[in-house]
Amino acid sequence: MSESNTTRGITGEDEVVDLCRDLIRIDTSNYGDHSGPGERAAAEYVAEKLAEVGLEPKIIESHKGRASTVARIEGEDPSRPALLIHGHTDVVPANADDWTHHPFSGEIADGCVWGRGAVDMKDMDAMTLAVVRDRLRSGRKPPRDVVLAFLADEEAGGTYGARHLVDKHPDLFEGVTEAIGEVGGFSFTVNENLRLYLVETAQKGMHWMRLTVEGTAGHGSMTNSDNAITELCEAVGRLGRHTWPVRVTKTVRSFLDELSDALGTPLDPEDMDATLAKLGGIAKMVGATLQNSAAPTMLGAGYKVNVIPGQATAHVDGRFLPGYEQEFLADLDRILGPRVKREDVHADKALETSFDGSLVDAMQSALRAEDPIARAVPYMLSGGTDAKSFDDLGIRCFGFAPLQLPPELDFAGMFHGVDERVPVDGLKFGVRVLDRFLDAS
Repeated sequence: MSESNTTRGITGEDEVVDLCRDLIRIDTSNYGDHSGPGERAAAEYVAEKLAEVGLEPKIIESHKGRASTVARIEGEDPSRPALLIHGHTDVVPANADDWTHHPFSGEIADGCVWGRGAVDMKDMDAMTLAVVRDRLRSGRKPPRDVVLAFLADEEAGGTYGARHLVDKHPDLFEGVTEAIGEVGGFSFTVNENLRLYLVETAQKGMHWMRLTVEGTAGHGSMTNSDNAITELCEAVGRLGRHTWPVRVTKTVRSFLDELSDALGTPLDPEDMDATLAKLGGIAKMVGATLQNSAAPTMLGAGYKVNVIPGQATAHVDGRFLPGYEQEFLADLDRILGPRVKREDVHADKALETSFDGSLVDAMQSALRAEDPIARAVPYMLSGGTDAKSFDDLGIRCFGFAPLQLPPELDFAGMFHGVDERVPVDGLKFGVRVLDRFLDAS
């Protein structure tokens, strides 16, 4: 940080950990059906922190308790296109009995802040708040307008968060052409002379779907050749065991080329096992970007042990690569067969942009300034984010929530996993990088 940042009292680095802990302690579990506590308390907390430094945040509630907070910071040159920094405040549920430290305690242990949302994504929310508060306290305007959006409902597809704002309040994003959000800018240590920072430039599309088979109901003691459960289970089994063909998109090709150069060894996407074995902890995140996928996640049928039900259902989390949606759907129907009715529960597009331009240059320079052995590289996210909604406004979206991570930390396994945690030093690193990034953007 510059001299002026370190001599005037509290800084973003000083308060980012407490901001992250406070946000984790606000239970915003999203069960996908409004049965959770909602995001209102988190929206109010964020609004209060922004108002304290002179902003005029708006809290927008799309459904009772489902609230998002949006604010705009005036830049030095308001005539320039604006930048959006977005994050979500909801989290997936967590069972406290499974955790080393309570998932909503914000405990600090082993150099990390523990809790649900520590990496997905209250860490980025906290870093954004810390940087913005620091800059506004000291009167340091960004070069251009910056819109801040702290959103509800990302974990269930964004219907009551980003999607609602884009559809009902697009004026909030007037003039915005570029955005940064979650799941990018984290480090992958290659060796003592090189750390790659993965910047998300693409993400798979989604088809969350319900599968239904109708059969003949009857007594469980009788022979029944039209059992809905049997038909559905066979179809789900075929789908769950299916090996999808490798499809290398431009983003994945670029990532593998960069990684191949960094490792000094060729990576063959057609030999997935050998390729993924060389990726260490990020293999989970990268492996799914080499192919379409469809994971059975829920089953439902019947109401009594001696009654054959007339209907059986399953839910599947389907993800497709940019440019391969139609191939994915055709393959899906072929695998499932004619007896299975397929309907979308939630569907959204895939995204892909190029790894170039002034915003990418700003990411590169900010990372290198704080980590001399940093190299930013593009990658594809196997999941999806609120960027899908903002893309509808013509906003070019990147995943850039910078974290320098210890090599032994299973970062990919933290997402929706048990014992989610973020290094304290990583949070402070992120604050420094984001501050430099804003100056350069």
